[in-house]
Amino acid sequence: MKKQLLSILIVGMAFGTAWAIRGQFGHEQGAAWAGGIGALALILAAKRQDWYAKMLPITLASLIGWGSSGMISYGMVVGYGHSDNFPNAFYGLLMLFVIGCLYGILGGGLVGLSLESTKEKKVKWGALFSEIVAGGIIGYYLLIVQFEWLMTPPRDEMWAVSMGAGLALLWHMVRNKYQSPIRVALYSAIGAGFGFAFGNFLQILGGVMEIHFNMWNVMEYSIGFFGGLGMSYGVFSSVWPADAPVPERWESRISVLVVFVAIPLIILADNLGYKTLMERIKDPSNPETSSFLSTLFGGLIILTVAVIGYYTFLKSKARFERKDVLLLFIVYLSAYISISYIVSGLFAGVLLLNHHLYWLNFFLLLWLIGKQFPAFFDKPVSEMNTNRWLLYLVGVAIVVALLAFIAVNSHGEMSGAHDRFPL
Repeated sequence: MKKQLLSILIVGMAFGTAWAIRGQFGHEQGAAWAGGIGALALILAAKRQDWYAKMLPITLASLIGWGSSGMISYGMVVGYGHSDNFPNAFYGLLMLFVIGCLYGILGGGLVGLSLESTKEKKVKWGALFSEIVAGGIIGYYLLIVQFEWLMTPPRDEMWAVSMGAGLALLWHMVRNKYQSPIRVALYSAIGAGFGFAFGNFLQILGGVMEIHFNMWNVMEYSIGFFGGLGMSYGVFSSVWPADAPVPERWESRISVLVVFVAIPLIILADNLGYKTLMERIKDPSNPETSSFLSTLFGGLIILTVAVIGYYTFLKSKARFERKDVLLLFIVYLSAYISISYIVSGLFAGVLLLNHHLYWLNFFLLLWLIGKQFPAFFDKPVSEMNTNRWLLYLVGVAIVVALLAFIAVNSHGEMSGAHDRFPL
């Protein structure tokens, strides 16, 4: 496994950086952009020529999978983790693990299916998404409406939708014997789940130690980093078809429009509008000018992403090479970093340390991509070991309990803490 560590690290760093940036935007579209960056990093690290050709459908699958759980509200759950008593703190960290798992199951599962799909065993995407939607509706009705298993009252309980959708996705993969995608989904789930709980633990310690840094951003980086590690390990240790088919041109066209046009435009509309920035950016000297410049330059960056993405698609005739994937990775990540500066008040003179660290990660990633070792394991695995996965879950639960115990004994009453259960 030592040879593969660098390739796995590349995906973890890229996804961690993207997920930290996602905190500036939130919601499904922010998570979707981060998911797209993670997929591009995965394809670069894999160095499989046939995967370059189907880069866009893979990126779209990651974007949809990781982005869809962006509907989940977890602010209250983070507050439970900050509680000064063990039952509530353990509940908070454990539920963050569950939420992270839901991100990973959908994100990793759809990425795995996009890698597995061939002409001989083509994924029936229409039927799959019908099952996912139905599973989401049934999950919400049963868990919330019928059983009233509320995780985050009084916030919305959209985690139940993701739970139902994720279980439907897993059931679809089990029925159709998609072994490798199941492994990717489960490793992604374990990684993102642990990353979310561990990130909250780091956030708590940062507050206790009075570290003057955006520790919420550290938590976000953690879920992305460990989720990326899990997804890449699942991919690189699994068996895949020897020669992935080149996607139909219409598939790549739809994918490029969603990834490089639609999602950036949604970010622009929701986060970079003039009125939105007037409320968000506090510039006592000249709020109109700073908001106008922010909207203008944000729009230019979004336009650049769309133009470069679509031009690359046209120029390559949907038959991409490594240089095309690298170009789109650079454009997609650097644009995300740039607009994170803007929405945080760049033109009002606000420059935050965590944003500078995004650039440090970016340039380090470019250096590592040129230095990476082989990605795929010499002896990939194609079968599932249920008992082993149960041990993994028990092990993570024990670790989360230990983190909660340490956290509770490291502080008294904290700002932003909540108790789910009165004691």
